[in-house]
Amino acid sequence: MNTRLIKPVMLAAAAALTLSACATATPYAPAGPDSRYGYSEQRIDSDRYRISFSGNSVTSRDQVDMGLLLRAAELTRDNGYDWFATVNRATDRDVRLTGMRDPFYYDRYSPFWGPSWRYYRGGYWNPWRDPFGPNFDVREIERFEASSEIVMGRGAKPANDPNAFNAREVIDNLGSRVPRSM
Repeated sequence: MNTRLIKPVMLAAAAALTLSACATATPYAPAGPDSRYGYSEQRIDSDRYRISFSGNSVTSRDQVDMGLLLRAAELTRDNGYDWFATVNRATDRDVRLTGMRDPFYYDRYSPFWGPSWRYYRGGYWNPWRDPFGPNFDVREIERFEASSEIVMGRGAKPANDPNAFNAREVIDNLGSRVPRSM
């Protein structure tokens, strides 16, 4: 085997692993001083909590919503209750556009000629050209945060309340679908 090829291949593999570690969904873990992403809760009353789950830019809305419901179910179970109902549940979407000028073309050509801009959205780059604007790449960064106040109860959950959940069923159904921290 050619030993001159082994080092570049190993370096490329290490770089790919490093980059893939940076691009992972928010794990199910408490948010804290090291990361603002994850779940947090605040006790309001003996049977009431305010809960939130914040995801990074590669965490889908579904994952954020599942993280919120799973945390609510775990708090309900850990406090000795059987069911919880969500009150004022909301999922917020934060979208930011980031752009960077192309340093080679920006100062060297008129605004009427230059390379096309590219716009990243939905997992792919779209060609985009504005003859009167600067030349740069634009990327849309999307993050979700779900929050809810929950009320916990004992016994059978209210039958006619669509916002009431059986805590054990939520844990059984969502527990394996939510990525955990390593």
